[in-house]
Amino acid sequence: MLDRVNFPLTSAQVGDFILEKEYTSFLTLQKAISELTDAGLISAQSIRNRTHLLITGEGLNTLSFFENRISDTIKDEINSFFKDNEMELRNEVSILADYYKSTTGDYDAHLVAKEKNTKLVDITLSVPTEESAAAICDNWQRKNQQIYQYLIQQLF
Repeated sequence: MLDRVNFPLTSAQVGDFILEKEYTSFLTLQKAISELTDAGLISAQSIRNRTHLLITGEGLNTLSFFENRISDTIKDEINSFFKDNEMELRNEVSILADYYKSTTGDYDAHLVAKEKNTKLVDITLSVPTEESAAAICDNWQRKNQQIYQYLIQQLF
């Protein structure tokens, strides 16, 4: 799946597809992701409550040796899944929001909207409480398009 897209997928996105198709169990999938990460075949980056997965160059090279072991049916199901869901999947991983405690004692909410590998918006807001930072991140996930449009209208 990671070879079929040019953007990261979350472990939840990969898991939802694989578990829905009943290719394996949840525990086996988690073990496989962990082993692939440990071997350097995929990279995993945790952002707040999501883990973003990308195939590495070494992973692509290794996949080329084993790709013929993946059935054409599974390949077709993966391609069909991406055809039907690519925009939704891309949007889900293109909007990032995380917060952390800064050295001043405040909390910084870091908000990013990306398209492909280009950052459209990258904002860090400093707020006094963790609750405020979490609320900002949640609102960014829900309202990023309206916020982006507002910024563009006001700045241009």
